[in-house]
Amino acid sequence: MSSTPPTTGPFATKHDDRPTPRPGFVLDVDRSTPPILFHHGEGFRLEKLPAGRTRVVYGPEPKAGLAHPDAAVEHALDHPLDSEPLSALLFSGMRLTIAFDDASLPLPQMRRPDVRQRVIEAVLDRAAAAGVDDVHLIAALGLHRRMTEAELRHAVGDRVYDAFAPDGNLYNHDAEDPDGIVDLGQTRHGEDVTLSKRVAESDLLVYVNINIVAMDGGWKSTATGLTSYTGLKQHHNAETLQQSRSLMDRHNSELHKSVWRQGEVIKANGPKIFHIETTINTNAFGYDGPLSMLQKREWEWNARDRAKFMGLQAGLKAMSMRARRAAFINWRSPYEMTSVQAGDVDRVHEATLERVLDQHITPVEGQTDIVTFGLPYTSPYSVHSIMNPVVVMCWGLGYMFNFYRGRPVVREGGVIIMTHPTPNEFHPVHHPSYIDFFDEVLRDTTDPVQMQAKYEQRYAEDEWYRHLYRTSYAYHGVHPFYAWYWGAHALQHVGQVIVVGGDPTAVRRLGFRPATTMMDALEMASDTVGPQPTITHMHNPPVVMADVT
Repeated sequence: MSSTPPTTGPFATKHDDRPTPRPGFVLDVDRSTPPILFHHGEGFRLEKLPAGRTRVVYGPEPKAGLAHPDAAVEHALDHPLDSEPLSALLFSGMRLTIAFDDASLPLPQMRRPDVRQRVIEAVLDRAAAAGVDDVHLIAALGLHRRMTEAELRHAVGDRVYDAFAPDGNLYNHDAEDPDGIVDLGQTRHGEDVTLSKRVAESDLLVYVNINIVAMDGGWKSTATGLTSYTGLKQHHNAETLQQSRSLMDRHNSELHKSVWRQGEVIKANGPKIFHIETTINTNAFGYDGPLSMLQKREWEWNARDRAKFMGLQAGLKAMSMRARRAAFINWRSPYEMTSVQAGDVDRVHEATLERVLDQHITPVEGQTDIVTFGLPYTSPYSVHSIMNPVVVMCWGLGYMFNFYRGRPVVREGGVIIMTHPTPNEFHPVHHPSYIDFFDEVLRDTTDPVQMQAKYEQRYAEDEWYRHLYRTSYAYHGVHPFYAWYWGAHALQHVGQVIVVGGDPTAVRRLGFRPATTMMDALEMASDTVGPQPTITHMHNPPVVMADVT
C-alpha cells in the first residue's frame, strides 16, 4: 500500500481543517521552557524540569482516521493477506467462533461504535449469508476479570449482544472451566499449549483484535486470551519477563518468542484461523473540547488552553475522589480507525506493526540517568476500577518503562521517577487476590523469582479466588503476580524507583521511595546517579515509543 494516504476508496483518510499530523519531537529544556504536564492519577501536575540537562520526548500527533471505516473492513474481509476471502471459508452447518479483545483496551474506552462492533457485524453478515447458524462469540479474557453486560454491549454493540447473549452464545472465556479447556500439546521448547474447547473444535476461529500498542495482537491474541493458567504460565513468569528486552519490541521479547512458539502448535493442531487486526489513532482527548490541551505541547498552549486547564484543576480540586474517578471513567475517547487487515496471523500482524510503530515511534539519541513518567488514572487492569499500588507498579515499570525499541531510555543503574497518588486502596470485587498479595507477598519479598517460587502456585490454585474469577468480576488469583512480573526487567535494570505524591506506606511496601515534590525526587535520585543527572521525560498523551540509538 502506498505511503501517501489515498483520497478516495476504503483507505482514504479524513479531510477536514486539522493540520497534517507532525512527527514525534524531542525538546531540550531550557530556562524559557514552560512547566511540563504530568498525569497524576485522577489529576495533573505541572512540573518545571531542570534546564540544560532535561529532554522531553513527545509522541507523533494523531494520524487521520479512515474516511470510510466500514468500507475498509469490507475490503479487508474480501481481500485478506495470505488467505481466501472470509466468505469462501464459511459454509452451512459449520461451527464458527468469533473471539474478540476484552475491556482492557482501548484506554480510555472509545466512543461508539467500537471498532470491534464494526468488524463483528461485518463478519456476522457474511456468516448469515452463508447459512451459518452455529455461531459463538467469546470475550478473550485470559485470566482477566469477566466483562460486564455494559462492557460487552459497548464492545460488540446492542444488536449483536441482544441477538446472541440471551441464548448463551455470547460469553466470557473461562480459563478455569474443567470441561472447557483442551490440551493441544507442547512447543519445540516443551511449553504446554491449551485452548478453549469451543475454539479448538470450531471449523473456523475469527479473531477480532483492536491494536493500540506494539505489544498486542498476533499470536498473543489467541495464545493468551483463549488459554488457561497452564498455557499462560509458560511465558507469564519471572524468568521469561526478566529476559524480555522491551515488551513493545516483539523480536527482542522472550515472552513473544514463547507465544509465537505456542502459535505454531495452535496452527498445527487447532482450528483454522482468520485473523483480523485494527489500529486506531492516538486521539484520546480530542482536537477540541474540555481535555484537548492534554495532548498538546505545553509551549503551544494558547490562552483558551490555559484557561481550560486552570478550570479543570479547580473543578477536580473541588470534587471528591469518588466523583473524580466517575468523571474520568465516563470519558469516551474520539479514536478513529486508521487501518484494518485480515487473513493469516503472521502476515496480518506484521502489517499492523508497521501501522502502530509509524504512529508511536520518536527517535531518541542515547540514554539518560533518570526517566520520568506521569501515570494516568487508568490502566489495562483498572478499567472501571481503582489503580491500586500493584497496578501502579505494573503500569510504570511494566508498560511505561517498556515503551522503547533498541535500548531503554534510562541507563542501567539509573532511576525511574513517576507521579501518581498510589492510594492504599483496592477494588474489593475486581482485585481480591491483589489485596492479599499486597499484604502477604510484598510484606515478605519484592523479588519476582522468590515470590514465584514461594507463593504463586498457592494463589493460582486457591478455590476461593477461582470461584470469584468464574462467577464474579475478579481477576484470577495469580494475576497480581503477573502484574508484578511485568515490571521484572525494569526492577533488574534500574537502581531506584521514586514515586512523587504517592501514599508513603503504599510506596514503601512496593520497595520504592516516596517523594513529596519532583525537586525532592531529583535530589533523592542523586544518591544513586550522582549530582546534576541527565533526565528524560516521556510525555503522554499521545502514546510515544522511543527508538533509542
